[in-house]
Amino acid sequence: MTETNAQSQRELPMDEIQKRVIEEVADLHQIPVGAYNFRANGKSVGRQSTAMIDVCPKEDGTGLEITVKDGTKNQSVHIPVVISSSGMSEVVYNDFHVGENCDVTIVAGCGIDNCGRQDSEHDGIHRFWIGKNSHVRYVEKHVGSGSGSGKRILNPVTELSLEEGSSVEMEMVQIRGVDSTDRKTTAVLGKDAHLIVRERLMTTGEQTANSCYHVSLNGEGSAADIVSRGVARDHSVQTLDLRITGNAACSGHTECDSILMDEGRILAIPSLEANCLDAALVHEAAIGKIAGEQLTKLMTLGLTQEEAEEQIISGFLR
Repeated sequence: MTETNAQSQRELPMDEIQKRVIEEVADLHQIPVGAYNFRANGKSVGRQSTAMIDVCPKEDGTGLEITVKDGTKNQSVHIPVVISSSGMSEVVYNDFHVGENCDVTIVAGCGIDNCGRQDSEHDGIHRFWIGKNSHVRYVEKHVGSGSGSGKRILNPVTELSLEEGSSVEMEMVQIRGVDSTDRKTTAVLGKDAHLIVRERLMTTGEQTANSCYHVSLNGEGSAADIVSRGVARDHSVQTLDLRITGNAACSGHTECDSILMDEGRILAIPSLEANCLDAALVHEAAIGKIAGEQLTKLMTLGLTQEEAEEQIISGFLR
């Protein structure tokens, strides 16, 4: 067995609660092959670089410097975070420098398991510089759990700078247990750069979620496609702010597709700004309840109304 294979078979260096949360936010059951950093309760509990990807702590201790060298292909970086200590609050700055002609996957995300009375909070600021003709797939999942009355608070910030010919695909998921979130994502795209965002969001109880995407299409031939799907249940509140600014011959599309249930509330704020005659920008928005005919059809197959609703929501957020 090679050293890399042996590494992949070793267990995650965490307790059982932390392992469970890491599995949920990063789909990891063991130490992955490739570069990684595991953060638990404010400390790194495991870190590895590769020949092509350096994962280094910042000198001031505030986060990570991650450097992907030119020409890196078919490699990954995992940087999940877990908080299982009630009352903990932290701010982490992670900077990603992706070279030219790369193709990599970056898996982030945070899970908070709060069994106490005090609020727990993680604010992650991720800044990306994507080199020419590089492609990045970025996955960020957030979950909350635990039986305590303390809140689970996650405030992610993502800043992207895409050089000529580069592209980023973002999968942003938050569908369980987070009491409060304030997501801010900004992106600046150069010539022929492309950005695709797929967000899935569900809130329940008294939860609140603000999700903001502001994209500037500065380069000729640049394009952005941002789609957010959300479900607001019980008394939860969601605010969706999707803004695209076209400063060149470019194309942009945003879509808000939301389901309201119980006493939930959703505010969608679409915004398009064209500063170039050849900027083609489109927005679509729909907010409504589950269609009665959908429920009826599933209930005729033997499902209860509750089971039918869950099936519809699961398919909607897939």
